[in-house]
Amino acid sequence: MEQVADAFGHAFRLIASGDAELGGIVTLSLEIAALSTLLSTMLGLPLGAALAIARFPGREVVVGASNALLGMPSVVIGLVVYLALSRAGPLGFLGLLFTPAAMITAQTILITPMIVALARSQLEPAWLEMREPLRSFRVGPARAVTTLLFDCRFMLATIVLAGFGRAISEVGAVMTVGGNIAGVTRVMTTAIALETSKGDLSLALGLGIVLVALVLAVALGAQALNGFAERRHG
Repeated sequence: MEQVADAFGHAFRLIASGDAELGGIVTLSLEIAALSTLLSTMLGLPLGAALAIARFPGREVVVGASNALLGMPSVVIGLVVYLALSRAGPLGFLGLLFTPAAMITAQTILITPMIVALARSQLEPAWLEMREPLRSFRVGPARAVTTLLFDCRFMLATIVLAGFGRAISEVGAVMTVGGNIAGVTRVMTTAIALETSKGDLSLALGLGIVLVALVLAVALGAQALNGFAERRHG
């Protein structure tokens, strides 16, 4: 018990003193999660809006597939990206395996279906209200998607924050394609796993405290934005 208390005390001292190793891991984690979320948002929101608006044969299959991908194990996505980027894979010539780029790729593939599915479910009711006014003004499909996204921007911001929270807490896929290399691909989740296995509880706890704080901040931000969006449309 005393050892655990000492580890917590050392962990808080690492955070308070701005430990260089801890800070470097946190910074890299934020950069990778932010870039992954940005790419997923750029892909996922227009696709989600298009699915909310469009009616075409096989639409239900596409919607079902996007929903099913929400349950895809992250380690499987990591394995697929690993095989694609390995020397024997079709993209091996790029030399991206065990780099931040590989981790961003895996996280983007992981988060995009989530953003597509959540965006579609939120935008479809909004589209039913906006459809007739937009059609009366003869607004084209591309303009309709843009208008829908802008009108629901605060609601969609909660989805983006949820995507960021998923990215910052991901471990399976990023460890598979990143390799947990110190100073290169070691992020908070992989470092926590490594340091715990080594018995260095102080750094693991310090990173865990920062990670929990970030996840809570994202959740509170999403809740505040969601409440604002409900009051605005209420």
